[in-house]
Amino acid sequence: MIRYLIFLLAALLPFEAFAISAEDVMKKSQAAFLYQGKDFKARVMMKLISKSGQERIREMTMLRKNYGETGGDQKFFMYFFQPADVKDMTFMVYKYPAKDDDRWLFVPAINMVRRIAAQDKTSSFVGSDFTYEDVSGRDIQDDTHALVKEEKLAGKDCYVIKSTPKAGDVDYSYKLSWVDKGSFLPLKEEYYDKKGELSRAFSADEVKDIKGFPTITKRTMKNLQSGHRTEVTYTKTDYNAGIEDSLFSERYLKQPPKKWIE
Repeated sequence: MIRYLIFLLAALLPFEAFAISAEDVMKKSQAAFLYQGKDFKARVMMKLISKSGQERIREMTMLRKNYGETGGDQKFFMYFFQPADVKDMTFMVYKYPAKDDDRWLFVPAINMVRRIAAQDKTSSFVGSDFTYEDVSGRDIQDDTHALVKEEKLAGKDCYVIKSTPKAGDVDYSYKLSWVDKGSFLPLKEEYYDKKGELSRAFSADEVKDIKGFPTITKRTMKNLQSGHRTEVTYTKTDYNAGIEDSLFSERYLKQPPKKWIE
């Protein structure tokens, strides 16, 4: 009898009572996209392509380490191999969930570590179509999230989430994300400017299983207004590599250990 009453009560509840919330979708997506493993390492090739087809290359090693729970503090370290004008340049981020991130850039040409201001987070990352914030991720609580619809994308069932910034601290009015229901990776993102026009578009072009973690190994960001785009390929990807805490220091920005950058 009790079992029957429980079943009857469940049947009377609205469908929404069982549905995942938009904020929970984005939290799971953040965990799948930016927090998998205890740490992460990859060789990253960025191809910057102009509207006319002219190409420029950026090659770097990227390292990331998590501190605490998913959605908590993280540290990022990047070392640039090419082109010549950015060789030996390093970039470091201390990411915090409830306040502005700290970012440093070491410029070898002037042998100086430069602090990047919080308001520069929407600036272009080394001339690409990605921003500094795209690289380290945006805090979930900085936006309000709404489930717009559910639809298939490239054969994958997706949630489509509209994220609207609570403050005017970015150069877009809202973002649409197509989040894979299976892996929770973002397969597509569209950024709309202050006039409501599509300005940038992100796509996950290849997903591979790395040590049991679905990982986006090829991605593209297009600037729909300038015609410029950036194609990114991850190789030598690894999780739980045992990255030491000491790597994330001003000392190693100037002289990064070879074992981590090669």
